[in-house]
Amino acid sequence: MTRIIDVALFCFFLFSLEAMSQPFPNLTDCNKGPGSYQSNRNIVLSTLRNRSSLGSYYSNATAGLSPNTVYGMFLCIGNISKTSCSNCVHSSTLGIAKYCYSHDSSFMFSDECMVRYSDVSFFSLVEDAPTSSSYSQNDSLSHPQFFNKTLPGKIDKLVLRASSSLSSPVPYFVEDQEHVTQLEGSYDLKAMAQCSPDLDPSNCTVCLGLVVEKFSECCSQSRWARIHFPKCLLSYNISALQPNLTSLGVTKGDDISGRTFIAIMIGLLMVL
Repeated sequence: MTRIIDVALFCFFLFSLEAMSQPFPNLTDCNKGPGSYQSNRNIVLSTLRNRSSLGSYYSNATAGLSPNTVYGMFLCIGNISKTSCSNCVHSSTLGIAKYCYSHDSSFMFSDECMVRYSDVSFFSLVEDAPTSSSYSQNDSLSHPQFFNKTLPGKIDKLVLRASSSLSSPVPYFVEDQEHVTQLEGSYDLKAMAQCSPDLDPSNCTVCLGLVVEKFSECCSQSRWARIHFPKCLLSYNISALQPNLTSLGVTKGDDISGRTFIAIMIGLLMVL
């Protein structure tokens, strides 16, 4: 694995103050460096903005000659509109330019897109940092043993589908919704997976495998969760368990008949 960017807490703190109200926590990761290639950085960010306005969900760009070369890319979540993607890339590139002006590398996650640039090429690499995670902490599963029968299998299938969907309208993006009925009850399970198109299929699988490991560490008992790595993401959302009355061995009709029978017996006893 290749870790290109070290965390710069000062820049991350500044952006986090502004982003606290966002539904999905923003993460900005900057690495301080010389400002000699800032003009190339601005060219890359401008290029990414322009390409997102053309309806792309992913693009990369390079500007300048060594040692002042700048590499950049953006990746939008595959289930948002093209307009939302463009708006996210636009605001993220402006945010990077504002908060990481003198840094030679920057990484920004938001709820709808990821934007980054660096003085070192990261294209086609699987990276395990930095990461951004969002999950329910005060809304844990009331019946985790029931949900866990279905969730691991669903995630495994999404990983396989994502790695084989490079030619899809939104490359490497898959989502699925399933209504699960079990003896104990039923629930809806929504999940999605996505890889950056600069990865090959095998590395897409590797990247999503790292996210699955992260799920087990942070949020195996959470009703919903999203984890975003630099080159891939996974998310799921589980509705509340709806109890199945037949699991008690009594249907609603049987229950009504039973109540009626008891009422009749009580009436007869009172007459006697």
